[in-house]
Amino acid sequence: MPTPSTPPVILLLSGSLRAGSSNETVLRTARAAAPSGVRTVLYEGLADLPHFNPDDDADPLPAPVARLRAAIAEAAGILICTPEYAGTLPGSFKNLLDWTVGGTEICDKPAAWVNAAAPGRGQGAEDTLRTVLGYTGADIRDAACVRIPVDRGTVGADGTITDEAVRAQLARTIALLAA
Repeated sequence: MPTPSTPPVILLLSGSLRAGSSNETVLRTARAAAPSGVRTVLYEGLADLPHFNPDDDADPLPAPVARLRAAIAEAAGILICTPEYAGTLPGSFKNLLDWTVGGTEICDKPAAWVNAAAPGRGQGAEDTLRTVLGYTGADIRDAACVRIPVDRGTVGADGTITDEAVRAQLARTIALLAA
């Protein structure tokens, strides 16, 4: 948790393993648009996590899991952007969340998500996130949960969204999580 001299950290979790995914684009934009006084960290260890096995959810934790839990513990809040696959979360991201159930790092931590899917899509992922985050004890901040469909025409050469209204909305979301 932040002290008066350190800025709050918002951990950015992408549910996609695909390079250049819309979800990663949203999170890179959130990182770039974060208000001053808030630091963001993009978690990049999704592909390194072992398959969840309750027998392995004990000390010493597998190193990638220990790094994930440490990143969550150090964060003041969590922002998720994940695709929907077959009406729910991608298996790799559900695996990440499964590794958080046995720990207490996420309990009472402010959490929100951005749905980057086209209008009318992604509700299954949102519903599953709400359910799974409920099991972890996360403090879901509904006011910070937003829908921002990614228009590839508004993505700049740096891989972030150039639309100022979208950037402002992401800055508000980050600020709500950091408050």
